[in-house]
Amino acid sequence: MLASEKVYKRITTNALIEMKASGTKISMLTAYDYSMAKAVDAAQIDVILVGDSASNVMSGHETTLPITVDQMIYHASAVVNAVKRALVVVDLPFGSYQSDPKEALRSSIRIMKEAGAHAVKIEGGAEIKDSMVRILNAGIPVMGHLGLTPQSIYKFGTYTVRAREKAEAKKLLEDSKLLEQLGCFALVLEKIPAALAKKVAEAVKIPVIGIGAGGDVDGQVLVLHDMLGLTTEFSPRFLRRYMDLYDQMITAIKQYVKDVKSSDFPNIDEQY
Repeated sequence: MLASEKVYKRITTNALIEMKASGTKISMLTAYDYSMAKAVDAAQIDVILVGDSASNVMSGHETTLPITVDQMIYHASAVVNAVKRALVVVDLPFGSYQSDPKEALRSSIRIMKEAGAHAVKIEGGAEIKDSMVRILNAGIPVMGHLGLTPQSIYKFGTYTVRAREKAEAKKLLEDSKLLEQLGCFALVLEKIPAALAKKVAEAVKIPVIGIGAGGDVDGQVLVLHDMLGLTTEFSPRFLRRYMDLYDQMITAIKQYVKDVKSSDFPNIDEQY
């Protein structure tokens, strides 16, 4: 921590905007359950995203599309119960906001009321403007998400880098400005060229959080299970693994199995 960096006992949407203005980088990770969220929060993370990536890492689905609002509320409520400092943002899942602004508002209200979330996150730009406005007009904080939007994977057909072409880059910049104008408090940019991400971060006053968007944005987000090495089959260029927890867990469990089989566990000190 820098000597001049402000200490926040509780992270709010306004705190994130202050952090951008002061040049303080924002840290963000996903979490989907009480135990993991408690550890992430204790480590002083700024934002916890209860991502629809739970569909992949918690349920084993190939995409984020199958997860439901009810399932997101289940995961989010567990995370909220653990958190004392971080801002908890919850993804609106596929099908809960895209075509019907009233449904978007109902979904958002349920997540805020039933899970105790602090904000919601929505993928898309101008095409989901009506839903965005409906949610924001209800006083619900919204984080935007542009670039690679996993809920649109079947439209794109690939997880490749987005906005390399001039027309798509122009639309992304325009959408970023639109989301700020509508009232979003922050924006996630996923898997886009670093130069474009920098341009967006400089063009808007709201914080821009990157994932595969270079280092010239206002903060970074990763999927917790990826950075801890719990998932082993996913290795994009932007991912830094801080642990190899999958291998460490297997080693520990194998030792437990060995100790049980050999009657080494429990020993005399582990009995009543």
